[in-house]
Amino acid sequence: MFYTRILLAFLPLVAACAGAQYHRDSVDADRRSAITVGAVQREIRVGMSGAEVAETLGSPNVVTTDEERREVWVYDKISTERAYSADSGGIATLVLGGATIGDGLVGGGVAPSYSGSSGAASTTQKTLTVIIKFDHSRRVRDFAYHSTTF
Repeated sequence: MFYTRILLAFLPLVAACAGAQYHRDSVDADRRSAITVGAVQREIRVGMSGAEVAETLGSPNVVTTDEERREVWVYDKISTERAYSADSGGIATLVLGGATIGDGLVGGGVAPSYSGSSGAASTTQKTLTVIIKFDHSRRVRDFAYHSTTF
């Protein structure tokens, strides 16, 4: 019984030890459906149809034509990602050992209280512009992209 009390007393200490890095790693935006430079490099090819491009990248932000009336699709994505994570924890004063005699506690030891907190915050802005030029048969004839992160 005595050892069970000690184990239960220290359990909150172990559970409260998650730090800022753990929280930073836990905060992640859903990137599966996002258009990325890697997706453009890996998936877009000269000769693809407009339907294949739309299936890969989704609908463009702007559809226009060039001087020869050929379609040009522009994907212009801007995102701001903010992540904040915080953790705090502590231990209350613990009385270990001892015995109850009458209405009082005799013997044992007292551990001091401890509390702490940690946190992390970050903001990142990203832009990605993808320009896809089609020929007269609506096949990709050229494409370009530009990406920034700050």
